[in-house]
Amino acid sequence: MPHRRRHTEQHLIARVGWLRAAVLGANDGILSTASLILGVATASHSRSGILVAGISGLVAGALSMAAGEYVSVSSQADVEKAELAQERRELEEDSHAELAELTQIYVKRGLDRELAHQVAVQLTHKDALAAHARDELGITEEFIARPLQAALASAISFSGGAALPLIVGIIVPIASAVPAIYGASLIFLIALGALGARTGGAPVLMGALRVGFWGAVAMAVAAGIGTLFHVQL
Repeated sequence: MPHRRRHTEQHLIARVGWLRAAVLGANDGILSTASLILGVATASHSRSGILVAGISGLVAGALSMAAGEYVSVSSQADVEKAELAQERRELEEDSHAELAELTQIYVKRGLDRELAHQVAVQLTHKDALAAHARDELGITEEFIARPLQAALASAISFSGGAALPLIVGIIVPIASAVPAIYGASLIFLIALGALGARTGGAPVLMGALRVGFWGAVAMAVAAGIGTLFHVQL
Protein backbone atom coordinates (compact mmCIF):
# COMPACT_ATOMS: atom_id res chain seq x y z
CA MET A 1 0.00 0.00 0.00
CA PRO A 2 1.62 3.31 -1.02
CA HIS A 3 2.42 5.76 1.72
CA ARG A 4 0.43 8.95 1.62
CA ARG A 5 2.55 12.04 1.78
CA ARG A 6 1.82 14.32 4.68
CA HIS A 7 0.14 17.53 3.56
CA THR A 8 2.04 20.51 4.90
CA GLU A 9 1.57 24.19 4.23
CA GLN A 10 3.79 27.12 4.98
CA HIS A 11 2.09 30.48 4.83
CA LEU A 12 4.28 33.57 4.68
CA ILE A 13 1.72 35.96 6.16
CA ALA A 14 2.99 35.24 9.68
CA ARG A 15 6.28 36.90 8.74
CA VAL A 16 4.69 40.24 7.93
CA GLY A 17 5.33 41.93 11.29
CA TRP A 18 9.06 41.39 11.67
CA LEU A 19 9.66 41.37 7.91
CA ARG A 20 8.15 44.80 7.47
CA ALA A 21 10.27 46.28 10.24
CA ALA A 22 13.47 44.58 9.09
CA VAL A 23 13.13 45.45 5.40
CA LEU A 24 12.05 49.00 6.16
CA GLY A 25 14.98 49.44 8.54
CA ALA A 26 17.59 48.09 6.16
CA ASN A 27 16.20 50.03 3.22
CA ASP A 28 16.20 53.26 5.21
CA GLY A 29 19.67 52.51 6.51
CA ILE A 30 21.15 52.13 3.05
CA LEU A 31 19.22 54.93 1.41
CA SER A 32 19.39 57.63 4.07
CA THR A 33 23.05 57.03 4.94
CA ALA A 34 24.14 56.76 1.30
CA SER A 35 22.23 59.93 0.45
CA LEU A 36 23.78 61.76 3.40
CA ILE A 37 27.28 60.59 2.49
CA LEU A 38 26.78 61.48 -1.17
CA GLY A 39 25.58 64.95 -0.28
CA VAL A 40 28.62 65.57 1.91
CA ALA A 41 31.04 63.88 -0.49
CA THR A 42 29.97 65.94 -3.50
CA ALA A 43 30.14 69.11 -1.44
CA SER A 44 33.46 68.59 0.33
CA HIS A 45 35.38 65.73 -1.36
CA SER A 46 36.63 64.94 2.15
CA ARG A 47 37.24 61.52 3.69
CA SER A 48 36.63 62.94 7.16
CA GLY A 49 33.33 64.39 5.96
CA ILE A 50 32.26 60.97 4.68
CA LEU A 51 33.17 59.34 7.98
CA VAL A 52 31.38 61.92 10.12
CA ALA A 53 28.30 61.91 7.93
CA GLY A 54 28.14 58.11 7.71
CA ILE A 55 28.68 57.39 11.40
CA SER A 56 26.32 60.17 12.50
CA GLY A 57 23.67 58.97 10.08
CA LEU A 58 24.03 55.37 11.25
CA VAL A 59 23.75 56.14 14.96
CA ALA A 60 21.02 58.77 14.70
CA GLY A 61 19.02 56.74 12.21
CA ALA A 62 19.17 53.50 14.21
CA LEU A 63 18.01 55.24 17.38
CA SER A 64 15.30 57.13 15.53
CA MET A 65 14.00 53.98 13.83
CA ALA A 66 13.96 52.05 17.11
CA ALA A 67 12.17 54.82 18.96
CA GLY A 68 9.66 55.35 16.17
CA GLU A 69 8.83 51.67 15.85
CA TYR A 70 8.55 51.24 19.62
CA VAL A 71 6.17 54.18 20.02
CA SER A 72 4.08 53.19 17.01
CA VAL A 73 3.76 49.51 17.89
CA SER A 74 3.22 50.34 21.58
CA SER A 75 0.23 52.44 20.58
CA GLN A 76 -1.12 49.47 18.65
CA ALA A 77 -0.49 47.21 21.65
CA ASP A 78 -2.37 49.64 23.94
CA VAL A 79 -5.38 49.57 21.63
CA GLU A 80 -5.31 45.77 21.53
CA LYS A 81 -5.12 45.55 25.33
CA ALA A 82 -8.04 47.95 25.72
CA GLU A 83 -10.14 46.00 23.23
CA LEU A 84 -9.39 42.72 24.96
CA ALA A 85 -10.20 44.19 28.37
CA GLN A 86 -13.54 45.45 27.07
CA GLU A 87 -14.32 42.08 25.51
CA ARG A 88 -13.44 40.34 28.77
CA ARG A 89 -15.90 42.59 30.67
CA GLU A 90 -18.65 41.95 28.13
CA LEU A 91 -18.15 38.20 28.43
CA GLU A 92 -18.45 38.44 32.22
CA GLU A 93 -21.51 40.71 32.12
CA ASP A 94 -23.55 39.09 29.35
CA SER A 95 -22.15 35.81 28.09
CA HIS A 96 -25.38 34.91 26.28
CA ALA A 97 -25.29 38.05 24.15
CA GLU A 98 -21.64 37.42 23.34
CA LEU A 99 -22.45 33.85 22.31
CA ALA A 100 -25.17 35.14 20.01
CA GLU A 101 -22.76 37.69 18.59
CA LEU A 102 -20.18 35.00 17.87
CA THR A 103 -22.86 32.82 16.27
CA GLN A 104 -23.89 35.69 13.98
CA ILE A 105 -20.26 36.19 12.90
CA TYR A 106 -20.08 32.58 11.73
CA VAL A 107 -23.45 32.87 9.99
CA LYS A 108 -22.14 35.84 8.01
CA ARG A 109 -19.12 33.75 7.03
CA GLY A 110 -21.31 31.11 5.43
CA LEU A 111 -22.35 28.59 8.09
CA ASP A 112 -26.02 27.76 8.64
CA ARG A 113 -27.32 29.04 11.94
CA GLU A 114 -27.46 25.69 13.72
CA LEU A 115 -23.88 24.78 12.82
CA ALA A 116 -22.73 28.32 13.56
CA HIS A 117 -24.26 28.06 17.03
CA GLN A 118 -22.57 24.70 17.65
CA VAL A 119 -19.19 26.10 16.59
CA ALA A 120 -19.66 29.19 18.77
CA VAL A 121 -20.59 27.05 21.78
CA GLN A 122 -17.58 24.75 21.41
CA LEU A 123 -15.11 27.60 20.90
CA THR A 124 -16.63 29.49 23.82
CA HIS A 125 -16.21 26.47 26.09
CA LYS A 126 -12.59 26.12 25.03
CA ASP A 127 -11.56 29.80 25.29
CA ALA A 128 -14.25 32.42 24.88
CA LEU A 129 -11.90 35.41 24.94
CA ALA A 130 -9.58 33.89 22.34
CA ALA A 131 -12.53 33.14 20.06
CA HIS A 132 -13.83 36.71 20.26
CA ALA A 133 -10.35 38.20 19.94
CA ARG A 134 -9.71 36.23 16.75
CA ASP A 135 -13.11 36.30 15.06
CA GLU A 136 -14.61 39.56 16.31
CA LEU A 137 -11.57 41.80 16.85
CA GLY A 138 -9.10 40.23 14.41
CA ILE A 139 -6.41 39.87 17.09
CA THR A 140 -4.32 36.71 16.81
CA GLU A 141 -1.09 35.50 18.39
CA GLU A 142 0.73 35.72 15.05
CA PHE A 143 -0.11 39.39 14.51
CA ILE A 144 -0.25 40.75 18.04
CA ALA A 145 1.79 43.92 18.52
CA ARG A 146 5.31 43.37 19.91
CA PRO A 147 6.98 46.78 20.48
CA LEU A 148 10.41 45.55 21.59
CA GLN A 149 10.68 43.07 18.74
CA ALA A 150 9.79 45.74 16.20
CA ALA A 151 12.19 48.27 17.73
CA LEU A 152 15.13 45.86 17.84
CA ALA A 153 14.48 44.61 14.31
CA SER A 154 14.37 48.17 13.00
CA ALA A 155 17.53 49.30 14.84
CA ILE A 156 19.58 46.26 13.88
CA SER A 157 18.47 46.22 10.26
CA PHE A 158 18.99 49.98 9.90
CA SER A 159 22.51 49.70 11.30
CA GLY A 160 23.33 46.82 8.98
CA GLY A 161 22.01 48.72 5.98
CA ALA A 162 23.75 51.97 6.93
CA ALA A 163 27.08 50.21 7.39
CA LEU A 164 27.19 49.14 3.74
CA PRO A 165 27.61 52.55 2.04
CA LEU A 166 29.80 53.70 4.92
CA ILE A 167 32.21 50.82 4.38
CA VAL A 168 32.32 51.57 0.66
CA GLY A 169 33.08 55.21 1.41
CA ILE A 170 35.95 54.20 3.68
CA ILE A 171 37.70 51.67 1.44
CA VAL A 172 37.47 53.26 -2.03
CA PRO A 173 39.79 56.09 -3.15
CA ILE A 174 38.31 59.49 -2.37
CA ALA A 175 38.42 60.46 -6.06
CA SER A 176 35.99 57.68 -6.96
CA ALA A 177 33.98 57.71 -3.73
CA VAL A 178 30.84 59.30 -5.16
CA PRO A 179 30.23 56.90 -8.09
CA ALA A 180 31.34 53.91 -6.00
CA ILE A 181 28.95 54.73 -3.14
CA TYR A 182 26.12 55.47 -5.55
CA GLY A 183 26.60 52.29 -7.56
CA ALA A 184 27.19 49.99 -4.61
CA SER A 185 24.23 51.40 -2.66
CA LEU A 186 21.97 50.95 -5.66
CA ILE A 187 23.05 47.31 -5.93
CA PHE A 188 22.43 46.84 -2.20
CA LEU A 189 18.96 48.37 -2.52
CA ILE A 190 18.01 46.20 -5.48
CA ALA A 191 19.25 43.09 -3.68
CA LEU A 192 17.30 44.06 -0.56
CA GLY A 193 14.14 44.63 -2.57
CA ALA A 194 14.52 41.22 -4.18
CA LEU A 195 15.22 39.54 -0.85
CA GLY A 196 12.25 41.17 0.84
CA ALA A 197 9.94 40.21 -2.00
CA ARG A 198 11.19 36.61 -2.05
CA THR A 199 10.89 36.24 1.72
CA GLY A 200 7.37 37.61 1.64
CA GLY A 201 6.34 35.50 -1.36
CA ALA A 202 5.85 38.53 -3.66
CA PRO A 203 7.17 38.96 -7.25
CA VAL A 204 10.95 39.36 -6.94
CA LEU A 205 11.54 41.48 -10.05
CA MET A 206 8.88 44.03 -9.16
CA GLY A 207 10.15 44.36 -5.59
CA ALA A 208 13.74 44.85 -6.76
CA LEU A 209 12.84 47.41 -9.43
CA ARG A 210 10.59 49.39 -7.12
CA VAL A 211 13.23 49.77 -4.43
CA GLY A 212 16.01 50.38 -6.93
CA PHE A 213 14.14 53.10 -8.85
CA TRP A 214 13.19 55.22 -5.86
CA GLY A 215 16.58 54.69 -4.28
CA ALA A 216 18.33 55.92 -7.41
CA VAL A 217 16.13 59.01 -7.49
CA ALA A 218 16.69 59.84 -3.82
CA MET A 219 20.47 59.45 -3.99
CA ALA A 220 20.65 61.48 -7.21
CA VAL A 221 18.77 64.35 -5.56
CA ALA A 222 21.08 64.25 -2.51
CA ALA A 223 24.19 64.25 -4.70
CA GLY A 224 22.78 67.12 -6.73
CA ILE A 225 22.20 69.19 -3.61
CA GLY A 226 25.77 68.52 -2.48
CA THR A 227 27.08 69.66 -5.86
CA LEU A 228 24.90 72.77 -5.76
CA PHE A 229 26.32 73.79 -2.40
CA HIS A 230 29.90 72.77 -3.16
CA VAL A 231 32.23 73.87 -0.35
CA GLN A 232 35.70 73.00 0.86
CA LEU A 233 35.83 71.81 4.49
